[in-house]
Amino acid sequence: MSGCRLCPVECGANRTKTRGACGADDKIRIGYAGAHFGEEPPLVGSRGSGTIFFSGCSLRCVFCQNAAISADCGGKIYSESALKTAILNLSETCENVNLVTAGHMLDLILPVLERVKPRLTVPVIYNSGGYETVASLKRLKGIVDVFLPDYKYFSPEIAERYSGRKDYPELARKAIEEMVEQQSEISIDNGLIRRGVLVRHLVLPGCRQDSIAVVRDIAARWKNNILVSVMSQYTPEFNRSSYSELNRRITSFEYDSVLAEAERLGLNGFMQEKGSATSELTPKWKL
Repeated sequence: MSGCRLCPVECGANRTKTRGACGADDKIRIGYAGAHFGEEPPLVGSRGSGTIFFSGCSLRCVFCQNAAISADCGGKIYSESALKTAILNLSETCENVNLVTAGHMLDLILPVLERVKPRLTVPVIYNSGGYETVASLKRLKGIVDVFLPDYKYFSPEIAERYSGRKDYPELARKAIEEMVEQQSEISIDNGLIRRGVLVRHLVLPGCRQDSIAVVRDIAARWKNNILVSVMSQYTPEFNRSSYSELNRRITSFEYDSVLAEAERLGLNGFMQEKGSATSELTPKWKL
């Protein structure tokens, strides 16, 4: 874990001695491992998605609902053996194994995934903020069945303001391109996704035009290869910034206009009920 280059920040930290730009050291640290019912329907099924929320994150989203573990890096330390046991247990009790924000942990968890993958009978989900390097994603070939990235922003300026990364849009597009290269077809069995790419976009207050630009870009690049989830769950209680424009929920007009554009473009996927913005979508962290 010395000279870390796992994420696009490429901070070069020696994580055996100090924390990287992601906030993580050289330990596997997990905020929650268990069934989660706050995902899209083909991920949840009847038994829930078997989520493992890794601590730390290379993005600094000021509205992150997982900030207690992403920004503050809270969580419990897991050994490789404990992680293996958690993955196997979730695979037996849930619809999938859902690795949330795992990119900066890749060197630590990939050996475990490689050993356990042949024993799994459910899909492995790679649940990502979209800020990934192509080099890291290539290491997941044959391990990940379903990629679940965000495409947060089209505008570099908005990306820098709300997530601290002006290069986010460019790198998210490259990351999704690699994900589609690995899983170019959607496979759904009995209502559950087994293979493919599902791209998420969260509509933010005041960012309607940026959201429309995102769905247009998705349609132009990957319309026939992915599913799209347009989310309305933004809630101001998680705003950790001084940006007053984020101190409200999105309006029906904002959300409906983005949905209308996605539908006009013929994108396939999911929408949320407008009233779904709630802190109950956040797990109870093990800090």
